Amino acid sequence: MTSRSPTPALLALALGYFGLGTTSLAVVGLGEPIGRSLHVAPAGVGLLVTVFALTFAVAAPTAPALLRTADRKKVLLLGLALLTVGGALGALVQGYGAMVATRVLGALGAAVFGPASSAAGAGIVAPERRPRALATVFGGMTAASVLGVPLASFLGSTLGWRPALLGVAGLSAVALVLVAVLVPGIPAGGPPTARAYRSALRTPGVLPTVATTLLFMAAQFTVYGVAGTYLAVRFGASAGWVSGTLLAFGVVGVLGNALAPRIGEHLGGARTVTLSLAGLGAALAALVVVPAEAVAGILLFAAWAFFSQMYQAPQQARLIGILPDHPGLVLALNAAALYLGMSLGSLLGSALLAPVGATLVPGLALLLLLVAGGAHALSGRATAPTPVAAPAPAPLHS
Repeated sequence: MTSRSPTPALLALALGYFGLGTTSLAVVGLGEPIGRSLHVAPAGVGLLVTVFALTFAVAAPTAPALLRTADRKKVLLLGLALLTVGGALGALVQGYGAMVATRVLGALGAAVFGPASSAAGAGIVAPERRPRALATVFGGMTAASVLGVPLASFLGSTLGWRPALLGVAGLSAVALVLVAVLVPGIPAGGPPTARAYRSALRTPGVLPTVATTLLFMAAQFTVYGVAGTYLAVRFGASAGWVSGTLLAFGVVGVLGNALAPRIGEHLGGARTVTLSLAGLGAALAALVVVPAEAVAGILLFAAWAFFSQMYQAPQQARLIGILPDHPGLVLALNAAALYLGMSLGSLLGSALLAPVGATLVPGLALLLLLVAGGAHALSGRATAPTPVAAPAPAPLHS
């Protein structure tokens, strides 16, 4: 690690995560023009998000094993290059099948870059600064929901969806250049072989911690994955109120992510995750019982965002602490769980919103979150330090 400040490198990694998050979700705001241009139904455009998420979930644990001997900086550059090329090709394709292929290519780049960027951010700072470094890097993903997706939607409505996707690809290209200039070389570390993965999953605390992430994200996306329709049906929200609610969600989420390290310094990582779970649970429970007023919806979504965005940085720091010899490996498992949870929650929300009704969907999400809380409790027990037994008294001699 060099003596220069790590902040510019962390911000470059955050910009890469911003490009990743915007690339994965930009098609949501561009669904209508993409559908018209490629002659595909809205459900087909929505499937582009699922294709990206599932590809990421499968590739994220595989990438560290395939690139196990490469310098981590080279891995970061490879991931951003694939993300950039996939995004640029997506702006040029003429058919739906080709668009799906570009989403797979971009997701492969995201799967290479995402876990590696978190590992790099943790690797270029002192151990006590890891939670703040991880919050900075992952803050790019949080900011993507505030600025990236609305920006892509605005560009799509003014310039067209193809220039919008080219602009998103340009962000990833800028991040690639900044990472190349600002991030120092980082050794590859221990090779994450299949045996290393098996060993990691047997390490006390890893499996329940990763399971917590999967269930936590599934609970959120059971509602958030259908947020527009949910807000309109449950609270009678107009299009303007929906946009305002999602903007408030993103802005307050950035604040929660930024404050997570400070809260973690006082509570510790495990208790900060507990607070995040409890706060999200309270918001979901309130969504079931509050009156159908749009103001109530925006306030509860804001509270939800604050607590939910406190989760990732301390959870990633906990995983690195559990398995410090293989940070890229364990973060890849967590990233895969994150995107699997997003896919599972979105599918559940889409399937259950009509038959169950908007009022009860947050209640179903709350059930998933309760299971996540149980997994978190198991992870805490598995990683709790073993009490040191008091020495036996010396035998008395007469």
